[in-house]
Amino acid sequence: MRIDKFLKNSRLIKRRTVAKDACDQGRVFINDKVAKAGSEVKIGDTIRIEFGNSSITAKVLNLSGSCKKEAAATMYEII
Repeated sequence: MRIDKFLKNSRLIKRRTVAKDACDQGRVFINDKVAKAGSEVKIGDTIRIEFGNSSITAKVLNLSGSCKKEAAATMYEII
C-alpha cells in the first residue's frame, strides 16, 4: 500500500493530499529512510512523521484499503 494512502486510512493524517505534501517535504520516514508519497509500506514497517518540533513513531500492524474510524487505530501501534 502507498504510504500516503496508509496515513489517510489509518487517520494519522486527515487528508491524502496533506499526507502527500508531508512526504514531498521529507517529513515522513519508513524504517528511517525518507519516504516519497508512492513508497510502499508493509506490515512490520516503522513510520516516523515529523511535525514541527514533535514527531510520531508508529509500527504498521495491518493494511486495509478502507476502514471505519473505530477500526483505524488497529492499523498501527504508537511506539
